[in-house]
Amino acid sequence: MVPISTPAERPLRRDAERNRQLIIDAARVVFAERGLGASHDEIANQAGVGVGTVYRRFPDKEQLIDALFEDAMEEIYALAQESLANPDPWDGFVQFLVRGQELQCADRGLKELVLGSDRGAEHVARARARILPTVELLFERAHEAGVLREDVVPTDLPLMQQALGAIVDSTRDLAPDTWRRTLNVLLDGLRPARRSIRPLTAPPLTLGQLEAAMQNVPSRPRQS
Repeated sequence: MVPISTPAERPLRRDAERNRQLIIDAARVVFAERGLGASHDEIANQAGVGVGTVYRRFPDKEQLIDALFEDAMEEIYALAQESLANPDPWDGFVQFLVRGQELQCADRGLKELVLGSDRGAEHVARARARILPTVELLFERAHEAGVLREDVVPTDLPLMQQALGAIVDSTRDLAPDTWRRTLNVLLDGLRPARRSIRPLTAPPLTLGQLEAAMQNVPSRPRQS
């Protein structure tokens, strides 16, 4: 005979599901603001629950990372597809670089995943394998149109993102749009000929800002 749930059991399950969603929502905020090194305690404080509740629902932080960043990786995949659908090969290529960097700027945890943190490595490797064919098509189309240097290849992209990510971290509280200026310089360098110059849409750092930025080199995410 199948046991029948009592009224007391049903609210308990509802409370457990509510706590789970609270934890996921809190982790999304905490990871975006502080990166993947954020602790269970920080997530519990943001969620307004006890840290024991977080550990019971997500004893391994990798489970939280998987729950959160599946959607983020899907967004990057959708961006790659949308950029490939852009009828202009160069505009589509630029669209992918700029929008992708904007996503990483808004979410430190996502940036750490994309740029090779040891957190969620297997999860990210699967996402990269799915996205790579579309990125390769973006490069191939730009090469065939003669708008991208032939010697620039998809494996150059993560290095550019890493360099921009370091600029984002060191200037976040000083001049948060500085990375856009640097990206425009990079984009002009990717052209096969200097037929046009992209405007430097962010002002240069002052000497004081530069000194502060150079002192603000980020460390690896804290382990917890």
